[in-house]
Amino acid sequence: MLIVLIALGGVVVLTIIGTVGWFVTTGLQALAATPPGVGTTIVAPDESKAAKAAAAGTLSGDEQSAAEYLAVQPTAYWLTPEIDPVGEVGTRILNLAAEAREQNAAVAVVVYGLPERDCSSEHSAGGLDDADYDTWTGQIGEALASLKDLQKIVILEPDSLAQAPDCGNVDERVVQLRQAVDRIAGAGTWIYLDGGHSNWRTAEDQAALIARVERGTTVRGFAVNVSNYNTTSDEFAYAHEIAGVLGHGHAIVDTSRNGAGPDGAVWCNPSGRLTGDSGGTYGDDVVDTNLWVKPPGESDGECNGGPVAGAWWPAGSVELTRDAIR
Repeated sequence: MLIVLIALGGVVVLTIIGTVGWFVTTGLQALAATPPGVGTTIVAPDESKAAKAAAAGTLSGDEQSAAEYLAVQPTAYWLTPEIDPVGEVGTRILNLAAEAREQNAAVAVVVYGLPERDCSSEHSAGGLDDADYDTWTGQIGEALASLKDLQKIVILEPDSLAQAPDCGNVDERVVQLRQAVDRIAGAGTWIYLDGGHSNWRTAEDQAALIARVERGTTVRGFAVNVSNYNTTSDEFAYAHEIAGVLGHGHAIVDTSRNGAGPDGAVWCNPSGRLTGDSGGTYGDDVVDTNLWVKPPGESDGECNGGPVAGAWWPAGSVELTRDAIR
């Protein structure tokens, strides 16, 4: 009788453990399947240029304080073939996932490697050729698909749509982006296309570009103000206009550097700007939430005293954080 009771007790314990495990796994997967919203926190990557600058030991005073402050702010990580090439990009995503679990955060990446990126201009020109881009985005999709327990946010190719009419390659871009979406899409992965910003294309023109890519895909919506400085209220209004033209849609607003609003039409390292409100602060029925997408402290390009696009700029980081770290 005692043996029977012990055996039954063991079964009960195993059942409880299994039930708890099921609830934990199901709960995590349910969270991953929930789109971003107010309260969403994304990972502050150890791989960020701010974190590397803070750890390098080459800065002092305000520059060190700015780097340390920015290193711990939840900010999207930019996947570029120059830093995370074919064969390595998947490992980078897995590393970000491990950090996200430690921080109880979502993974947020910007995919930025499109062929003819930035129309081969002098700022952030480059990108992959078509075959390598297919492979690279495929590896990104495979790595993201393996993260069953995490919410994954993908900002796909900033500027790619808003800039396409000027580049004269709208038809080509549409095909490239649609194929990239197919390779990256998966359960718990929320993809946002390029939505430009309120001082660029009209809502009607931007919506028409978005519609050509999203039709028949599983994209969540579009991202506005990426790497720009427009006010949060203006970008919320713009997102609503685009969604109104589309008849649907959700948006992410980049608030990483819009704390002082824009400096007119200056987009490349304008002076006097500030970091904006933290991600996960705002949202409504169209805008899922705001996030820090462009990492503050990284240059827009060789203009207004900045280094090459994407490089860490100590002086720029100090200016952006002058109010935040006082």
